[in-house]
Parts: sequence; structure tokens; C-alpha cells
Amino acid sequence: MNLPKKFYFDDFLEDFFPENKNWNSMKCDIYEKDDKYFIEMDVPGLQKEDIKIDSSNGYLTIETSKKIENNEEGKDYIRKERTYGHSKRQFYIGDVDPSEIKAEFKHGVLKITIPKVDEKPSKNIIEIQD
Repeated sequence: MNLPKKFYFDDFLEDFFPENKNWNSMKCDIYEKDDKYFIEMDVPGLQKEDIKIDSSNGYLTIETSKKIENNEEGKDYIRKERTYGHSKRQFYIGDVDPSEIKAEFKHGVLKITIPKVDEKPSKNIIEIQD
């Protein structure tokens, strides 16, 4: 069976406007509640060991890595959409104590809890002395 490369209408524009697979594979919701921020990110098909979370210089970095399965013998793919490789997203979170950031991973969803930081005034008016 020799099918054309693309045979679904919704894929028509994919050749002209390829989407950023890296960003697309790590979609998330960000919300706040009480004194915390929450990031909920879909990372289906990954294990806890495939995810690395780092906080430094005011940025939270989430990296994932999924290795390609090499037991492909006897498979004649018509379509292959599942992605493998490395993905990375960063979020500015400010001066948060890294020990206060919590993360949990269940059923392909990564949930990160970040405490809100008391904001320091970004503007300070200095009075001129006589």
C-alpha cells in the first residue's frame, strides 16, 4: 500500500507553516491562587526520569528528553507524529527560594507550585537634601 505523504485536509497548511514542535509539545496553563503560582504542563508519554526542572537567576527551566525506540523492524509507517528528542521551556519567576518550589508528576501532567515573592518596589523616589 503506497499512500500519499499527506492525505488529511487539516494537514494542508503544515508544509507552508510548520509549527514549532518543541513549543507545541510542552503546552501549559499558568494560574495563580492565594499566595502561589501554578504551572500545569502536559508531557504525555514521558516518565519522571525524562524531566529536569531547574531554577536559577530568576528563571524556571523545564527540559524533557525522550529517546527514540529502535525496535522498528517490520514497520512500514504511513504516518509518524509522535515526537522524540529534547524540549525546553523557560519562565521568569523572579527571586524565589528554589527550596520552596514544588513539583509533582501524575498521568502525563507536570504540576509546579511556585510561591509568590513579596515584590520590591521597582521605583524609588530620592529626595534632594538642602
